[in-house]
Amino acid sequence: MLQVEDIRQAVRLQREELGLDGSGTPRELGKKVVPAFDFATVISGVRRGGKSTLLRQLAKRAGKFHYASFEDARLSGFEARDFYRLEGVLEEEFGPADLWLLDEVQNVAGWERYISSSLGRGKKFVITGSNSSLLSKELGTLLTGRHVTHELFPFSYAEFLAFFGLKAGTESVQRYLGEGGFPAYLKNERDEVLQGLFTDIITRDIMARHQIRDGRLLKDLALHLASNAGKEFSYNSLRKAFNVGSTNSVTQYCSYLEDGYLFFYLPRFDYSPARQLVAPKKAYCVDNGLAKANSLSFSSDKGRMLENAVFLALRRKHKELFYFKEEHGECDFLLKHKGTIIAAVQACNRLEDGNLDREVNGLALAMKKFGLKEGTIVTTDQEDRFEADGRTVNAVPAWKWLAGIAGAHYPVPPAKPRT
Repeated sequence: MLQVEDIRQAVRLQREELGLDGSGTPRELGKKVVPAFDFATVISGVRRGGKSTLLRQLAKRAGKFHYASFEDARLSGFEARDFYRLEGVLEEEFGPADLWLLDEVQNVAGWERYISSSLGRGKKFVITGSNSSLLSKELGTLLTGRHVTHELFPFSYAEFLAFFGLKAGTESVQRYLGEGGFPAYLKNERDEVLQGLFTDIITRDIMARHQIRDGRLLKDLALHLASNAGKEFSYNSLRKAFNVGSTNSVTQYCSYLEDGYLFFYLPRFDYSPARQLVAPKKAYCVDNGLAKANSLSFSSDKGRMLENAVFLALRRKHKELFYFKEEHGECDFLLKHKGTIIAAVQACNRLEDGNLDREVNGLALAMKKFGLKEGTIVTTDQEDRFEADGRTVNAVPAWKWLAGIAGAHYPVPPAKPRT
């Protein structure tokens, strides 16, 4: 429990430090966040990914608001019962407001009880958190059906362009693929910022929360997954590679890395849930720059950098994603919506004689299996169109695809027949 005056001093300083004058690059997600009285709005995402900046933008838009950050050491020791003291302090200091912005709320045990009891009392809550599993578990206890969740990622390509005032094109997309979208890094482009962030996520968001004393295996796993983004792995293969006694330990550690938004795991598509569960997965890092700063092998592989960026662009809008692999071909990404595969996407740095048939035919195989008439190959800078097995394959430059200006409406050249 904290004393009222300790809370008062902390929120005064937080309000001064919030800095509404410079609210940062507008986030695309901001347009979708509409606080409501009857629902808690939850924004989850990786540490330093821009959640606090988005709260500032919401605050500036609202005018009147209350704000508290529980990442602040000055509120260390804050308990669920202190929320009612916080209410009184904020209203005394800043007057009445119906919008309540609570940053990194998962640091307060039992926070969901306060939110649940406060909904319907003239308050609109927007809360943020950096642990997907923890938030889901707590929201599922008392706020089932009474919350709307959004995920915030580091800058998209469009936000990256806005941040630097650049135009979409090959040069800017190459820069984006290498630098990623963490605002703190883009301000000075020092690798140690991303190396420190990588460590913070592991130590503060994972080790501290799960009371892991020796983090060597956890960090080694994270570095391995960053270095091998886009490659197949199984928990058993990781167990053998790191000489761990139990596959369960590896599985649990990998789940912690996913909960902290450091990695996403892409399953292989299979109509059988049981086979899909045991099939190898692929790991993708939450940000290209983060993976590059912490892995030499990832930074030297332009193909995997492009593939990682394509995955992130898809994951921003779709949660049901898979990769496709059969004996005669494979496809990087399948998009599933309401039980149906609706799109197939390949990522290929450059289409050449040595890989053209493999990339086109692998995509065509997936398209045929799921009854798709068109598919997409995202390349670094090539644009073309092919016919394969009676289906259309569009090769699209990454800058057009990531900027959202390539698609069915975009004029593409006549298809070239493939034999």
